[in-house]
Amino acid sequence: MRLDGKVALVTGASSGIGRGIALRFGRDGARVVVNYLGGSDKRKAEAEEIVAEIGGDNAFSFPADVSSRADVQAMVDAAVARFGRLDVAVNNAGIEIKKDFLEVTDEEWDRVLNVNLRGPFLVTQIAARQFLKQSPVEGRESRGKIVNVSSTHEDIPFPGHTSYCVSKGGLRMLCRDLAVAFAPLKININNIAPGAIATPIQTWLGDPEVEKQVLSEIPYGRLGTPEDVAGLAVYLASEDSNYATGGTFYIDGGLAGQVTQH
Repeated sequence: MRLDGKVALVTGASSGIGRGIALRFGRDGARVVVNYLGGSDKRKAEAEEIVAEIGGDNAFSFPADVSSRADVQAMVDAAVARFGRLDVAVNNAGIEIKKDFLEVTDEEWDRVLNVNLRGPFLVTQIAARQFLKQSPVEGRESRGKIVNVSSTHEDIPFPGHTSYCVSKGGLRMLCRDLAVAFAPLKININNIAPGAIATPIQTWLGDPEVEKQVLSEIPYGRLGTPEDVAGLAVYLASEDSNYATGGTFYIDGGLAGQVTQH
């Protein structure tokens, strides 16, 4: 119960890594706001399943577009209205578009950057303002925790996914810059950089040749799981990580080291 008494918001939590983090936070004692992008009955149903698994008294779902300031503000306000405060914000919502750079449209570029970089900007700013409004909790050194789900591609180029790589590179600098600004305020911000994780965003899953190639680059010998990422997210959201800020924590089975050596 490392998060007992904490209130956490997880964006893009209806599936994949976000789902894994939300469920693990619930098991570790947090009360959880399960965010999903509205407009889809499937995403809504998935979010409600997570709420039911955590327990209705300790979780609720909220549809919001993270690139909309009004939506993010409404979501944070709802968390405070329901649970009295906010202690952790996980910037997990993200998209990628695979396309040759010379063919990328303005709309596609803007869409990726709006979700992957503007979204964390808005969530972090609005959450941090809320952290500082609240009375400090006795026994806690940190005033709040921001956890960004970035990618190994904040460092490693990935042709055909330029907008995604740029958004994650920007997220790395956002984290590092805010760590310096936030440290005197006792707000922590860190990036998790997953490698190849078995989630719906990996459209190549099920293609034996592609999977074989991906696995050949992972020294640990297997794909990661959302649960692998969730364990690290719990640490970064807990009081155990109070002296950690501004860092990128790779969770990739050694992939980044293997690729950069080549």
